[in-house]
Amino acid sequence: MEEESQRQKKIGSVLQRDLVDVLQNAATQGGMQGVLISVTKVKVTVDLSVAKVYLSIFPNNKGTALIDGIKSNAPLIRHELAQRTKNQLRRMPRLEFFIDDSLEYIDQIDKSLKGEENPIKDPSILDKRKKS
Repeated sequence: MEEESQRQKKIGSVLQRDLVDVLQNAATQGGMQGVLISVTKVKVTVDLSVAKVYLSIFPNNKGTALIDGIKSNAPLIRHELAQRTKNQLRRMPRLEFFIDDSLEYIDQIDKSLKGEENPIKDPSILDKRKKS
């Protein structure tokens, strides 16, 4: 995999900064108080046409519903972003949204290392992990 160019990184950081505002406002206006959305990473393709947006959503149980809502409103979110970034970006990349579950994964490893979740003593933990 190639190293991101400076241009890709710059566009990614511009999008990341403004996406946090747009998504948090949309969630609040949509009646989802108490939900925290953070944009953990934005990767822009080499041709600058697609931006892959990785979101961390707290609490985790709201993640799937929220990501579905965000995906269905992607054109509106893209338009809002284009308005905010029109002085910085000529073209707005198409947005693709993904859940970044790396924090949850780290938490699971941490619990396992501390012995809080031991799959040997409690085999049902393995069933839970397979599903996710």
